[in-house]
Amino acid sequence: MLIDTHAHLDFPEFVDDLDAVLMRAGTNGIREIVTIGISLASSARAIEIAERYAQVFATVGIHPHGAKALSSGALEQMRSLAQHERVVAVGEIGLDYYRDRQPRDIQRQCFRQQLELARELQLPVVIHVRDAYEDFLTVIRDHAAAIPAVILHCFSGTWEMAEKCLDWGCFLSIPGTVTFAKAQMQQDVARRIPLERLLLETDAPFLAPEPYRGKTNEPSYLLHTARKISELRQLPLEEVANQTTINARIVFGLGSLVQ
Repeated sequence: MLIDTHAHLDFPEFVDDLDAVLMRAGTNGIREIVTIGISLASSARAIEIAERYAQVFATVGIHPHGAKALSSGALEQMRSLAQHERVVAVGEIGLDYYRDRQPRDIQRQCFRQQLELARELQLPVVIHVRDAYEDFLTVIRDHAAAIPAVILHCFSGTWEMAEKCLDWGCFLSIPGTVTFAKAQMQQDVARRIPLERLLLETDAPFLAPEPYRGKTNEPSYLLHTARKISELRQLPLEEVANQTTINARIVFGLGSLVQ
């Protein structure tokens, strides 16, 4: 049994095929999926999908690429969405200095406001960080202790940076790129993360693992990521699957929600 802690099931790639996508996921042992909001519209769609499918849960958030959209009115809409019974986290939020599609000061302001919302509602946060780990650490210091859990989605930093994030209580989520032959840094991190702080994700429809690299990713492919991590850590697949499932259920509070 596995849990895909980060997918975008509301994206166009899945609109006409979602029933089949979820059936294939179930066949590969992926029993629950967290579908991620990246804007108000995306968050609303994520909730609608979670209402339709018992194995799907939603998050609400504004991605750093859309940071300027977080007006006071938008924040109130997000607060309302976040209180839906199928919402398990605030996210995808954070900082992206690689694409730099929004001014960095606006990104930081948007990030802080959404962290404050998560504190208020006592929800975990799903965080996107790209080329911005130092600023992430500066911001999260003021919030980590007051938030139920901090999940670093698609972690791509060094082991040194991973240690700093772990020191602040973060969970690190590993995507399918860990299966790529040249992903040595990410593989090193995947070997060394304490197993009780490790999560698995697809980031579907992006970042498909080998042998599907370059194709549309989907939750069923999470099995390939889990197998790679079990190989890297020299552990049985069942042990990796069991512990990461326990981690995800604790982090997102799924124990009382899974039917």
